[in-house]
Amino acid sequence: MNANCNRRNFLKATAIGATAMSMSARSYGRILNANERIRLAQIGCGGRGIGAHMMGVHKHDQAQNVEYVAVSDPWRVAREDAAARCKQWYGHDVKQFVSYRDIMACEDVDAVLIASPDHHHAIQLEAAAKTKKHVYIEKPMARTMPELLRAVDAVQAAGIVVQVGTQIRSLSTSTGCHELWKSGRLGKVSRIEQCRNGERPYWYGFLKDIKKEDIDWNEFLLDAPKRPFDPGVYSGWYGYLDYTDGPVANLGCHFIDLYNYITGLQFPTSCVCHGGVFTWKDEHNFTCPDHVEALWVYPEDVMVAYSSNFGNGGGSRHRYFCEKGQLILDNWSAPTYSAEGGPKRDGGIRGIQEVEPIETPDHYLDWLQCLRTGKSTRAPLEAGYQHSVACLMAVESFHSGRRTSYDHATRTIGTA
Repeated sequence: MNANCNRRNFLKATAIGATAMSMSARSYGRILNANERIRLAQIGCGGRGIGAHMMGVHKHDQAQNVEYVAVSDPWRVAREDAAARCKQWYGHDVKQFVSYRDIMACEDVDAVLIASPDHHHAIQLEAAAKTKKHVYIEKPMARTMPELLRAVDAVQAAGIVVQVGTQIRSLSTSTGCHELWKSGRLGKVSRIEQCRNGERPYWYGFLKDIKKEDIDWNEFLLDAPKRPFDPGVYSGWYGYLDYTDGPVANLGCHFIDLYNYITGLQFPTSCVCHGGVFTWKDEHNFTCPDHVEALWVYPEDVMVAYSSNFGNGGGSRHRYFCEKGQLILDNWSAPTYSAEGGPKRDGGIRGIQEVEPIETPDHYLDWLQCLRTGKSTRAPLEAGYQHSVACLMAVESFHSGRRTSYDHATRTIGTA
């Protein structure tokens, strides 16, 4: 299914008028002309916020005429680090805030980059849309369907430019896989799978000592359950279900978004997901599953499997099983394809072939360029909505122990 058809179906499903939504973002959000400086604010100044967002933009700030003017984070140390980097880059102080709300109130901010904890994402995306600020947002976009729909509808109404942080689809090799798929050389796909394993859960790598006096604890919690300050919870929030949904939402979303981009798949019809804390039981009392497996069925007669085993780092793989062969993305920076196993292989593929990369702008440059043109980004809102639905289906199945289904017309997830 082509990209234009994907967009039409998405807009129909969101029940937004086709006439209004066929208009460009220029009709709503303010698009910056070539001579205007784009003024950015960073929301969330941790490793992702500084190491990915700010550094990713900094590579292009002179050529694209952009600069940071504000940062926010509940942790004083993080926001001061971000502000210091900005002063080094731009030669002046930037505004520092504890809360994202102060960023939204800044009339001199054109666009925001959101790298806050997962349970903040949908709240902050909706707030940015309501203040007509363009957005680069980390995944997952939301943790429930109601908050996802509120954010999606707010963005559609505002017409802002959104880039979802599934940056793998901007790799030149991903574009190459997309074009290979369009050629039909591999034929129809029947199964797609990824096993993304590790010796321990990734959240252990974030644990650090945090001083209570340096944190606005309530700003971190937002609408999560109230609990006393805990430095391990703040720094290791990736391991707690109060603030995130675990490996499917954090890692599997990249997989889902990538196969959607490569193959044109959109929404599953059903999903089952199992998992638990099987290996890493210790004093941290992490609640996110260290072992999880999700299985989706798509209306195109495709089955998709994702699993993470954080009790052993072996066995990782990423494969597309097709009637004429396989596409292998075990290393998505160097994908290959062959005729292996294809029941309808026809001699068109001989040996193991490397996927030819096709150069594309990186994820941050693409977003910055689209802020000027109002064009759709590489990972636009509808792409984020598609992979979010698949993730939420898995999350609901994990918690309920039941098979879930998705009704595209009503935008609802149900259980059977």
